[in-house]
Amino acid sequence: MVIRFASACMNIRTNGTIHFGVMDSVEDKGWKHGQIVGIKIKNREDFVDALDHYIEKCFCNNLQEIARKCIHPPVFIEVISKDSQEQRFVVEVDIEPTFSLVKSKCFEVYLPKYNENSQQVTLTKEPALYQRLGAKSESVQRNKLTAFIQAMPDRDAQRERAELSSTQESTEIAQDLGRKLSILLNDGKSYMDDSLRYILVTNRCEQENLNYIDFLMHLNLFCVFDFDEHSNVSGLYSKYKEHHETSSYFLQDFFKEIKTDNSPSQKLFDQTSWIFCNGRSDFLGDEEPCDENKWIRTKKKYLKKVITCICEEILPERSFIVLFLLLSPVQKPLVDTFQEFYTEMNGMEYIICIAESKENYRKWASLAQESCSIETLEQCSIVGMKLSHVDATIKSKLPSTAQPRHLPTSTGGVCTLPLREEEKLYSLEILCTDQCDDIKYNLWPEKQKQEIEQNFYRGGKIKWENLWLAENKLCGDIIEREACAEASKLLDGILRGSGRNYSVAKLKIFHHPGSGGSTIARQVLWKNRKRFRCAVIKTSYSHSTVCNHVLALRDYEEKEITHCFPVLLLLEDYDDEYFDDLQTDLMEAVGTRKMNTAKPYFILICCRRCNDPERLCKASPLDTVAVSHKLTKSEKSLFNTKLVKLQQKYDEPEFILTFVLMCEEFNKTYVSDMVEHILQGIDTSSRDTCLMRYIALLNCYVPNSYISLSHCEAFLGLGAYTESKARVYDFKHHLSEQVRMIFIELRESTSYISSIRIIHCLVAKEILHQLSGNQSLSQLATNLLQEKVLFENRFGREEFLKFIRHLFIRRDKRSRGDNTDTLFSPFIEHVCEAEDCEKAIAVLKAAYEVFGKDAFFAQQLARLNYTNEKFEDAEYWAKVAKAHLPTDSFILDTEGQVYRKWFNFTVDKMTEDTPERITEKILLALEAIKCFRAAQQAAKEERESMNNAGYFGEVEVGCRLLRFLSTLPVFHGSPKGEHTELVKYLTTNYIPEDIKKPWEKLHSRLKGLQQNLYNALEWISEELSYFQTEKNQEKDDENDKEEQIHNPRKWLRRQSAVYAKFFISASLDDDSNNGPDTQLMRRMSIYGSGGGNVTNILSFLTDNKEKRSAEKLERILDFYPEKPLRKEDRLEDNDLINFILCHITLACLAPGSAKLLPLPILRELSLRFFKIKRPSRPFPSSAYFLLTLLYWPDEVLDKEPNPENDEILTLALQTLKRLYDIKMKNVSTRKKRIYTPFFLGKGYGLNKIVHKNKIEKLMMGSLDERRMKWLHGTVWSISEIRDKLKRVSGWTKDRNLFIRGHVKELRILPLHHESVPAGNENVTFYLGFSFNGLVAFNIEVENDPAIRRT
Repeated sequence: MVIRFASACMNIRTNGTIHFGVMDSVEDKGWKHGQIVGIKIKNREDFVDALDHYIEKCFCNNLQEIARKCIHPPVFIEVISKDSQEQRFVVEVDIEPTFSLVKSKCFEVYLPKYNENSQQVTLTKEPALYQRLGAKSESVQRNKLTAFIQAMPDRDAQRERAELSSTQESTEIAQDLGRKLSILLNDGKSYMDDSLRYILVTNRCEQENLNYIDFLMHLNLFCVFDFDEHSNVSGLYSKYKEHHETSSYFLQDFFKEIKTDNSPSQKLFDQTSWIFCNGRSDFLGDEEPCDENKWIRTKKKYLKKVITCICEEILPERSFIVLFLLLSPVQKPLVDTFQEFYTEMNGMEYIICIAESKENYRKWASLAQESCSIETLEQCSIVGMKLSHVDATIKSKLPSTAQPRHLPTSTGGVCTLPLREEEKLYSLEILCTDQCDDIKYNLWPEKQKQEIEQNFYRGGKIKWENLWLAENKLCGDIIEREACAEASKLLDGILRGSGRNYSVAKLKIFHHPGSGGSTIARQVLWKNRKRFRCAVIKTSYSHSTVCNHVLALRDYEEKEITHCFPVLLLLEDYDDEYFDDLQTDLMEAVGTRKMNTAKPYFILICCRRCNDPERLCKASPLDTVAVSHKLTKSEKSLFNTKLVKLQQKYDEPEFILTFVLMCEEFNKTYVSDMVEHILQGIDTSSRDTCLMRYIALLNCYVPNSYISLSHCEAFLGLGAYTESKARVYDFKHHLSEQVRMIFIELRESTSYISSIRIIHCLVAKEILHQLSGNQSLSQLATNLLQEKVLFENRFGREEFLKFIRHLFIRRDKRSRGDNTDTLFSPFIEHVCEAEDCEKAIAVLKAAYEVFGKDAFFAQQLARLNYTNEKFEDAEYWAKVAKAHLPTDSFILDTEGQVYRKWFNFTVDKMTEDTPERITEKILLALEAIKCFRAAQQAAKEERESMNNAGYFGEVEVGCRLLRFLSTLPVFHGSPKGEHTELVKYLTTNYIPEDIKKPWEKLHSRLKGLQQNLYNALEWISEELSYFQTEKNQEKDDENDKEEQIHNPRKWLRRQSAVYAKFFISASLDDDSNNGPDTQLMRRMSIYGSGGGNVTNILSFLTDNKEKRSAEKLERILDFYPEKPLRKEDRLEDNDLINFILCHITLACLAPGSAKLLPLPILRELSLRFFKIKRPSRPFPSSAYFLLTLLYWPDEVLDKEPNPENDEILTLALQTLKRLYDIKMKNVSTRKKRIYTPFFLGKGYGLNKIVHKNKIEKLMMGSLDERRMKWLHGTVWSISEIRDKLKRVSGWTKDRNLFIRGHVKELRILPLHHESVPAGNENVTFYLGFSFNGLVAFNIEVENDPAIRRT
């Protein structure tokens, strides 16, 4: 009825009022005409929402906003009756079609009809045009339609005259500026929230007005364009910065800040940017204010660039409002700013103007009408309203009061946290003791209350408001899973100390997607917010920035920082490198302060999604909680009870879909049935269904993926707005019912772009399955790659491209919590299995083109081709990748892998060995070696990574080539299994006649094979000596080589034995007389026995069977000359290193062995590394490492000080440091963890050297627990370890650590720099020997020097 009446009034340009609850004698029999009866109303907002809903449904798209402005909201007038106690109301709706709104427009409408049978409201199939005829609203007959439309200009003119005839004063009195202000500023809503950002453009604010701009302190200001040069001294900025932390800029500087190739800085969204558009009077630099003409010449271009960049690259349309606040007479630059925004934003829809002075507004409007009409300006302007009234009106609409927030203190009280202080810590989302207590709950519309709860139960991340509402019984309770109690118990254990004094403790929560892990983490913080200071870390900021802010949060308003409570920090969906760097920064900061307390300073609650939480929990049970989809019996009861309550509360099932799935433990059959039910009747050809499939594809195969709302709108054709389009806009209204139920909109507190994803990844997987039809996944992905509108959309583009890249390239890794380690991305592997490799190759080719012929897509194509034995194609794509990035070591390694796989294939599958075929096979192996050596060289030049893959590849293909050569008839083996002919060919000038000519181009390359393999093995050995990790962290190309990746030391031992096997020949040894061949045979025999390099020798120390290892070492020593000091028995450098290290290793395993040489002889042997100076080509780092072990002062041998020994130690330490810095490059902290294989123990001679494994055996617990003891230093509290090691004395100076050598002082490295006390202190510590030099562990200030250290 309202729609018909309203459209009729609007079509004939007349005001009208319709009442409900006032009887009509014609339609309401038994009542008097005009009798006031009233109607029962339970909820007034239902009427308001219903009216808005039918305006949306019944009016055409381009007329909905005009209809909203012409049809006033319902007014409720209470009916007072003596005869009835029931509360009744008359509902009045006014229609006011103002000329500026309805000019030249006809209003056709669809009328709603109620179907008694189906009990549903439907709309008429065709729209109709209505007019007022007398007291009725009648449709315009078809034969009179043309005349009616032609008469429209006359009715417009009549309406305009009628409006102009009323006096200006009465018009102003009639305007409800307060309501207009609220609607314009809140994007049509009756309340304000944080969904919109504001850009303020203003000029000089007089002193008296500074008292009435308090409302600006509460707006979510993105930036301010300030044309007042005195603003910092006496204007708006001087007032604003008292309450907020800001970043101030001039126009050109702000443009440099925002115009980057990457995503805009998160800080832009966490702190207001204040832009001085016409200089600053108090600025000491060269930025003077200027007049209008000079401003246009010098600054206008920067203004235009800044506004264009904001509108096109930073803030999506409809996410912000530009507010022009005219506080003083208007000048041209201010209007230029308006015109730039008007152009970029396609009109006035999200621009509003506030001017108390009508004179200021008239000048503004006269200048601005070059861009738009006066009528359009007036629609979006608040003119003549006192600034104090504006201030009060806006503040009355704020969702929360302006009361201060508080933090707990160590004294048991609280302290105030001003907003400005909080904004200084912009990398943290701080949780206060009184979080959400400032909410004006009574002002919240019911719709907003429901949306907060519904969004959570649909799968959105829990908000503090959810927990606050539940705690205050304003909504239903939020279920606490048993893992929450488990996490709280672990947290209490950490706080009690549990025997571990960690400065930075961690509590890990690994969870299945959608199982409530994030909710549990926030529940733990919420419960502890009044005990401890709590915050969520924004990982978009650097770990160093977070560390500084966390320290500031801990110290804020605390008198005694040593007595502060721990700070609880939530870190979500992090990567290991970020966590390690942050933990290191925090530990160093704690150590710098030398604060000693039984409790940790910081507790990191690490919450991360993974597919196998139980496995990760099992690996580290003392500090890890696993949260899975599986519910316990008690949890099932809680979930089912809650489900019944939610079903009673919400009729629409879409609001609780994810919760229903959680109740069913994401049972596969249930998910399948539910998705099948939802998708019934869906239009598979529609645009929104296509969008759903694209999002499902990403959500299924790329963890934590989404598509920005801006991308979705662009895809559906909901582009830039014009003035005629509806301002109150709901993306969901343009979706089918099925798609609307599947989608969930996300908006993180740290994010500035709304995004869309499927409610759960398992639902996404089922959607792909059920909507597959005749279209394969590879075809779906190919179609996605062809959607130009998605790839060209500006907002959220970097994230979108990252997700697409991950779809094709990112592999599953068990270390990230995935179920398996995959060779390719899960999507590519699925296409290979479900379709075929050709389809996978085709879609990767399409991605390669879309991503601008990206080298890494070409690399994946090479890998995919050689994995499927398409070697010619693999070779092509490897060369394409190399052409794009010719010095990338990983791509060069991939090229080597192509030839290695090709060579292996030809050897294994192509058994026909004609001379030509043999040559081809050898050439493939040699080409592979060539590529691997190129990768080695490229890796040396790379500063940001440590890629050792080229060395591993060279050894693998080289050993396989040796095996192949040994099978050839020309190199027939002996009955004893020796390969004398092959050894002779490879190590001497000998060439068999049969191959002299056919292999003419191969001889020189093959004869270098032995030495090249030896060098590669030595390099790998030296590399592994540096690091404690058993895993090659950097290489991400060949995960099929499990042993190489996960146990490189074992791989090295095995490959060393294979290598040695082909160079051992007793007959060749007999023929030579202690010449080079003899040394080679000895070296190969040592390799074959498990020695030969530093890593192999040290590996004997980790063998659980020490007696067996000792016997092997004794046999290895038998290969060396009995008197190595004799000139004729002189060992080569590497052989000498291995010889000495064998003695040190054997001394650790069997101190009484008869094979051991005394320390003085080993010292004399090692002097070569000191006396021979080779600055351009130093000895291997292991040589200098041995010098530190051998020449460290010995209680028996060095009773008399010897300065020469200090020179040896100094040279060794300096060289080790230099070689370490060269090797480490600029890689992250976590990859610089140095391995300390030996410690200084009690005793003398070689017995004073204690291997780390001896210490490990005295420690209890799992591998992870032992690692934590090393990390946090609790290993030194174990008495058996203290009895084993010797504690030494040293001193500190300027935060550097020193120790006395033989005579001189030596600077040594602390394990943690933060552990070195400030000032000058005597200290004691345990001494470690590493490839980075001497390392101090467990540094303590020496309080009583009289106590003897043992």
